Amino acid sequence: MKATEKKSGFGTAPVYFTAISTIIGAIVFLRFGFAVGTLGFCGTLLLIIMGHAVTIPTALAISELATNKRVEGGGEYFIISRSFGLNIGATIGIALYLSQAISVAFYIIAFAESFEFLFNFVTRQFSIILPRQVISLPAIVVLGMMILRKGSATGVKMLYAVNAILFVSLLLFFLGKPTEGSLATSQLPLWDMRNMGDFFMVFAICFPAFTGVTAGVGLSGDLKNPARSIPLGTILATLTGMVVYILLIWKLAVSASPEELLSDQLIMGKIAIGGAVIIPLGLAASTLTSALGSLMVAPRTLQALAKDTSFPSTRLNTWLAESRSHDGEPANATLVTLLLASVFVALGNVNAVAEIISMFFLVSYGSLCLISFLNHFGSSPSYRPSFRSKWYLSLMGFVIAVIVMFKINTPYALAASLLIVIIYSCINHYHGDRAGLESLFANTLFQISRKLQVYLQKSGSRQKEKEWRPGVICISKDSFKRERAFRLLNWLSYSYGFGTYLHRIDGYYSRTTSQQATEELAKLIELYETSHNHVYVDTIISPSYTSAIVQAIQVPGISGMENNMVVFEYDKENPENLPEIIDNIRLIKAGNFDMCLLASASREIVCSRGIHVWIDFNEPENASLLILLSFIVLGHPDWKKSFIKVFSTCKPGQFEETRRELEALITAGRLPITEKNVEIIEIIHESSVKNLINEKSATAAMVMTGFRPEALRQNGEVVLGGYDEAGTILFVNSQYQKEII
Repeated sequence: MKATEKKSGFGTAPVYFTAISTIIGAIVFLRFGFAVGTLGFCGTLLLIIMGHAVTIPTALAISELATNKRVEGGGEYFIISRSFGLNIGATIGIALYLSQAISVAFYIIAFAESFEFLFNFVTRQFSIILPRQVISLPAIVVLGMMILRKGSATGVKMLYAVNAILFVSLLLFFLGKPTEGSLATSQLPLWDMRNMGDFFMVFAICFPAFTGVTAGVGLSGDLKNPARSIPLGTILATLTGMVVYILLIWKLAVSASPEELLSDQLIMGKIAIGGAVIIPLGLAASTLTSALGSLMVAPRTLQALAKDTSFPSTRLNTWLAESRSHDGEPANATLVTLLLASVFVALGNVNAVAEIISMFFLVSYGSLCLISFLNHFGSSPSYRPSFRSKWYLSLMGFVIAVIVMFKINTPYALAASLLIVIIYSCINHYHGDRAGLESLFANTLFQISRKLQVYLQKSGSRQKEKEWRPGVICISKDSFKRERAFRLLNWLSYSYGFGTYLHRIDGYYSRTTSQQATEELAKLIELYETSHNHVYVDTIISPSYTSAIVQAIQVPGISGMENNMVVFEYDKENPENLPEIIDNIRLIKAGNFDMCLLASASREIVCSRGIHVWIDFNEPENASLLILLSFIVLGHPDWKKSFIKVFSTCKPGQFEETRRELEALITAGRLPITEKNVEIIEIIHESSVKNLINEKSATAAMVMTGFRPEALRQNGEVVLGGYDEAGTILFVNSQYQKEII
């Protein structure tokens, strides 16, 4: 119990000091002078504004997310993974961990720069140019040993002491006098903006100064009250850092010439009181606390990743997830972080490491802002943070993070993106059972769908004068016997329309039938789960076919447009349900629906054999719909190697008139039908269309032809029968003539 209390006893101060010591870190002492010397005061002020255009929305987003639910160990990774799902969360979490671990190296490399006086002394006295690694490598070993032996509690105590040194060094800097030849305070060059072509090069070097905003979030698992400490500590540190940055570049601009700012990376030492000692000491303090903060945060991110089994090896996950028994420290994850950081310390290039860090931090910052924006847009009832940001700030943070990534270094940005794709592919390969995106996108899609439905209804989508597109509904109790009706709906809805397939369950609504409906719906979704499935599937419980139709046709489609077509399906060889279909034709006509009767043959539909469309210009409303439906079906990938062949019949002497009408129909509709696939047949008295279809379309994948409802009511089974040689047939009736434009 004592260990637990100790582990979870931190308040707001560690969050604030971990963040502020990283914000006011190596870049402030080593590169802000270079920034002001290159871009001028106004140019550097713009740089600070752009940096905070990413970090302020991120700080607000983190504060918001942290007050919605308890943030456990892993900080930013925990927030991302519980919003985007474990697979995507682990992908971004690994990138985040790499940026945190490499940050340790970055700050240790910068720490070595505070010993510049020592390197200069050795060079003057012994003519030996020492590599920075003679300081940085021992420093990371000592720091690592201290964290491994003493744990984060000792690290937090060091934060307070070293932040005191940092405060004193900054105070003496602001009290210092300008160098000779510098501008007077009254001559502050607010208009001084130069070399803006180098803006993003300087921004890339200085961006790690802005990455400290989330440093304290990584302590989430060690905080007593994360929902309070994370927002308060993070926002205070961000605002403090912004004020210090602006004051600091103002002091640099009026205290030294551009030449001095560019030539001396420790120019602050010439301005501060006792600067020869206090500025290197402040640099050492800031870099040491930054490295310390990163070294406390990175292992906790790695440990959280391992606890979620993000890595392919069970033994590796178990080993990395272990905590030390007496103080709860992630010792194994800390050891791995130290080894990784040591590799980059050996490289020793501050600017190169800064760009690598920037890429990965921008990925995680953009993700956090995107999560906040999607939560605002999704409007889930379960999303009730006590602190709220603004959706437009989160969206701005995400967009700017993406833009800045590519502006800083396009090859690095592309490499980082490629690495993330590779990591996600690997994780998805060995964790295919885990959901990729969780309720976050589901809520967003729900809101988009809801708004579109309302918009479509308000815009008058019911009007016939609008261009026609199919809103198809099919009710069938034979879903597990025949799949042709579902396939037809899928073909019609793939690109141009929307299909709703209702599986009918006979009976009255009860607990038993409701349970049956749930089970059969799950089976149907699994049965039709393919990448080319675009049909909405549901069940309907009704004691009769007629009542089921009445229920279904009165409800608008979930697409936001009302259904305008009903599909009936029956077995061509055994049409036992055909009588009840014919009995309900009048009901459908009363609702002004187009109708399709699908006569399913036992013969398989081989799509490459084409669609044969039989047109009678005595039924112009059917002709236009037949042409449109054939074109829509042909747009599905199942039919990509298929074709449409059009047949039309006419009386003797009407061949040319029929040909002109057919050519006009095909030309006006810009339909992919060649002249060789058009055939006009003159009917003599002993011929019948039915015989011609059996003769000409016996090998077709599917036949389409029109029908009149009046004829079905009188003698329906005879009208629809007799197509023994043909395969599956779609009989079509249109309520009105469609415009083919």
